[in-house]
Formats: sequence, structure tokens, C-alpha cells
Amino acid sequence: MRMKLITVVRGLMAAALAAACVGVAASAADIEPKVRHIQPGNGAIAQAVWVGDTLYVSGQTASPVTPADPAKGTPAVFGDTKAQSMSVFSKIEGRLKEQGLGMGDVVMMHVFLVGDPAMGNKLDFAGMNAAFVQFFGTKEQPNKPARTTVQVAALGSPTALVEIEAIAARPK
Repeated sequence: MRMKLITVVRGLMAAALAAACVGVAASAADIEPKVRHIQPGNGAIAQAVWVGDTLYVSGQTASPVTPADPAKGTPAVFGDTKAQSMSVFSKIEGRLKEQGLGMGDVVMMHVFLVGDPAMGNKLDFAGMNAAFVQFFGTKEQPNKPARTTVQVAALGSPTALVEIEAIAARPK
């Protein structure tokens, strides 16, 4: 009888241990962040990637202030650092809005600046920052992200003076 009782207790302990292990495995799976890529069309990279409640927005460059006119043979005009920064911040704002976020949800930015040829290839930090303060630290949107700003030799587009990537977090 005693042997039978020990066998039953061991069986119950094994079952409890197995259930606990399954519970740990299930809870570990529950905390794994879900990854979702925002990649419409056939682009070479994702426009943004969700990891859990964090959105990573790919580097954005400016849209032309004046589009190219092939009939006249004129190239697109992208503007100076401030104009390009305004365009880039507006694009980031649009990407965030598509995902149900706003500029106040941006927690980190990486800003890459090329020296402006019109300024003797000097970095126009003031021009970028003049655009930045129209989107961050305002009465309507007081949140400011952490930010890194660096000068680079060149960007992927020869006309780009500014490229910015952003990380935003969904508020809980």
C-alpha cells in the first residue's frame, strides 16, 4: 500500500512539474514581442517595423520642393537643409499617423546631415534644428525625443542633405 501511495505521489509531482513547465513555456511565448513589417509595394526595405509596442521608422529623405521637369530639362529642387528637414519631419509625421502614433510618441531620432554645398560644405545644424523645433517642444506637442545628429560625407541620394530615422513607442 505504501509503495502504491509513493507511486501516486510521484505521478502527481511529475504531472505538476510538467504543467508548470508548460505554463512557463506559454508565458515566455506571451512575452515574445510580435514583429510586423510595414512594406507596401516592392520597395527594397520596410518603411517601418513594429516590434511589440515600438515602431522603427526607416530613414527618410526629403521630397522635392519643385519636381523635375523633363520637358524643360530642369532637375528637381530639394531646397536647403531647413527645407529638406521640414519635408523629412512631415514624412515621419505621416508614417506615424498611418500607424496610430504622433510625433509625441517619438522616443529616439538619428539625424544624418551632409554639408550644404551652398554653405561651403559646412553642416547646417541650425537649419535642421529650426525645422525640428516646429515639431518637438511646442505648446501643442511638448515631448522631445532623445536624438543623435551626425555629419556624414554623403547619403544614398546625391541631392539629400538630410536623412532621419525615428523610433516611436505606443503609450500604455
